Amino acid sequence: MTDEVPTTPAVLVDKISLLRRAFTGMGEDELHEMADLTRVQVYPEGYFLCREGAYEDTSYIIADGEALITKTISETEGERVIRKVGWGDYVGEMAPIQNAPRAASIRALTECTVLEIAKADLEYMLSRSPRMALSIIRGILTRIRHNDQASIQELQRTNKVLRQLDRNKLEFIEIAAHELRTPLTVMKGYINVMKMDNGVKGNPMLVEVLEGISKGTERLHEIVNTMLDVTRVDSDKLRIAVVPVPIRSVVNDIATSMRAEAAHRQLTIDIEHASDTPHINADPTLIQKALYHVIVNAVKYTPDGGTITIRTRPVMLNDTPAAEISVQDAGIGLAPEHHELIFEKFYQVGSVALHSSGKTAFKGGGPGLGLAIAKGVVRAHGGKIWVESEGNDETKFPGSTFFLQFPVNPPVRKNEPEK
Repeated sequence: MTDEVPTTPAVLVDKISLLRRAFTGMGEDELHEMADLTRVQVYPEGYFLCREGAYEDTSYIIADGEALITKTISETEGERVIRKVGWGDYVGEMAPIQNAPRAASIRALTECTVLEIAKADLEYMLSRSPRMALSIIRGILTRIRHNDQASIQELQRTNKVLRQLDRNKLEFIEIAAHELRTPLTVMKGYINVMKMDNGVKGNPMLVEVLEGISKGTERLHEIVNTMLDVTRVDSDKLRIAVVPVPIRSVVNDIATSMRAEAAHRQLTIDIEHASDTPHINADPTLIQKALYHVIVNAVKYTPDGGTITIRTRPVMLNDTPAAEISVQDAGIGLAPEHHELIFEKFYQVGSVALHSSGKTAFKGGGPGLGLAIAKGVVRAHGGKIWVESEGNDETKFPGSTFFLQFPVNPPVRKNEPEK
């Protein structure tokens, strides 16, 4: 790469033929006027005709040789080749027209002979020649269309790779979870046997040690079950066993089970039921799982001494009767850019360094599966889930509210008989 001074061309350049190629539709008088305004220069191999980000006023028509147009994608990905240009190609016109920095770099692949058009001369000709302006517009639109098609193809290839990676990840999680389940079951069995031993019962230290091992094993078993749940959700293996579900009773039961753990952090869980909240036809086990994960999330991101409020009420969902459960916390809140992503599996809002093996530690990150499971359960029932928050603030604690809506009668899925 070099910035050597251009040299005088050794051969004559047929400016008229070159301009006719670059600007289709221009009249002969316009071509000759334009030719008088251009100058011929020769640049060595590696010379940058344009540098990305620079403010430059010259555009070029390639008369001989080849050049490469590149754009920097990122520090890690480096440059990406946009296209190669040669005889008759008009390049570098956008920055002078827009009064903007260069959007890409143009580097000579070989020694290049070019026609240079200064910004003032370009503007003069555009004001006098609508046909030249139309030709430039056509050229730009053609490049945009080509770039769009190339971008779509690249996205399709990338999405295909990502889908395969996602499937591989889910398959690995499913295999790992099943492999962990067997030794965990064995461990739980031996722990229970040891707890019944008279020698252990009479030794307070051993009782305490076994209790710690038992709690750790139970926690690991919960994580394994969560891993299996998320694989079922993502592989469309989640099937709902529909029975009448009293939403208010389900909420009360889960809140009661969570209050003991919340009490360790002086958290209050309040419940407000609308008297006309309907029962729904749903899978009670899955409904409990979805609500459990949402409440655990609220507990994690509410500071000690805060309040979590769970409400139920009747609503209309897609013109059909439904029940809504909302979980409002008094926590750190959620920035708008996370409102959709938070329901994706493995997505973490905070730093991974804050990961906690506990279920309710303040801001303790988990595996990032709970809200993904909740989303999968709600969607399997034909419902809707979303979050509302004014933003993230760890001093004012604006809080977040998660909404889960379940239709009274879930839609019948394909290949499933009506109940």
